[in-house]
Amino acid sequence: MEESVKILLPESELPTHWYNLNADLGALGVELPPVLHPGTKQPVGPADLAPLFPEALIAQEVSTERYIEIPEPVRDIYRLWRPTPLFRARRWEKALDTPARIYYKYEGVSPTGSHKPNTAVPQVYYNAQEGVRRITTETGAGQWGSALSFACQVFGLECKVYMVRVSYEQKPYRRVLMQAWGAAVVPSPSTETEAGRRVLAEDPDSTGSLGIAISEAVEEAATRNDTKYALGSVLNHVLLHQTVIGQEVIRQLERAGADWPDVIVGCVGGGSNFAGFAFPFLAERVRSGRTTRIVAVEPTAAPSLTRGVYAYDFGDTARLTPLVKMYTLGHDFIPAPIHAGGLRYHGMSPQVSALYAAGLIEARSVPQNPMFAAALSFARSEGIVPAPEAGHAVWGAMQEALAAREAGEARTIVFNLCGHGHFDLSAYEAYLAGKLEDYEYPEEAVRKSLEALPQID
Repeated sequence: MEESVKILLPESELPTHWYNLNADLGALGVELPPVLHPGTKQPVGPADLAPLFPEALIAQEVSTERYIEIPEPVRDIYRLWRPTPLFRARRWEKALDTPARIYYKYEGVSPTGSHKPNTAVPQVYYNAQEGVRRITTETGAGQWGSALSFACQVFGLECKVYMVRVSYEQKPYRRVLMQAWGAAVVPSPSTETEAGRRVLAEDPDSTGSLGIAISEAVEEAATRNDTKYALGSVLNHVLLHQTVIGQEVIRQLERAGADWPDVIVGCVGGGSNFAGFAFPFLAERVRSGRTTRIVAVEPTAAPSLTRGVYAYDFGDTARLTPLVKMYTLGHDFIPAPIHAGGLRYHGMSPQVSALYAAGLIEARSVPQNPMFAAALSFARSEGIVPAPEAGHAVWGAMQEALAAREAGEARTIVFNLCGHGHFDLSAYEAYLAGKLEDYEYPEEAVRKSLEALPQID
């Protein structure tokens, strides 16, 4: 008997712990270079991170403990939407005429419509436990900003969001959603910080970038005693919180009696949804020897894995953050105004970067027009309109399904549909009207941006 289209887990099987990849990096043959202080170029310690993060998150950032218990107040909020469903995409399989079996994990059922509350809730919880009153952050398309706004509302903290200007203008309803949960939202670059004013002095029409917005949020947090900073991707503690996704997927595949995946696919910008989906599969490689191909898909307009270099760089444009070794396009990178705002970042998570450098994951890039074509193919079969970010995973899964058709092989493909596109319909409107441009990041711009990389001995 075939498994049902929707594969659910009971609430009792909500994960009790987050999985920490750092515990298994050695077993995977991966070395994670240390995070460096931007001034001394020496490895940072907990005291260096204290102005930005609460102690509990700093401890998670440097932990090598394999499993970290999820606090019960966090699990209680998770129960609003977790465990999330896993679907068998039978109608899409038929439309693609593929023998492949395609499954997708749907994170769009969360209150904010994406995977981002998986880390926003614990980050705000730990800040509240340590008496923090305000949190600042950046956001691209608004998925992270809305998640943090929701979490701050739950725990009674103030929230200040610096939203990349092009997304602030393209996606007004994401801004309204943040404001509905009580957040203050300003377009970045802004006149409210030294970092923002400096960018505007050089380019008054700047469309902004995640690097600039991070600089603004970090500057405000570092200069106020009542405020901490929260990051929606890249760092270990953020990726750690997302591993509820992959843990649930593995359990759901077992419950359905499905074959172990031949390939899993996720979109990637800073690395959070991809890591949360993929890292538990790497844990299985260590624990039981079961392997699968792991594919990350990024936009050609922000191709950090496929065209960046593996080097130490700042996480922000104003060079306020510590230095991390990652695949980067350079902290001065200003991306084209594509609609996948959450993927418009210059660098990649240090953990994801180390895995890519070790050959444990693959990377592909796609322009936005073929990505939207794949997203509409999926929507017209499965009924869910993907967020532009998630559309990159849809495109990647589609390529794998078409390859299976070409080979005549019944491969098992699983991808992470990390959010819906209900607030991104202006992007679909532009695509359907033939008004979207495909951006290829120019080689000269890559070279110029990389010239500003810090020199590390």
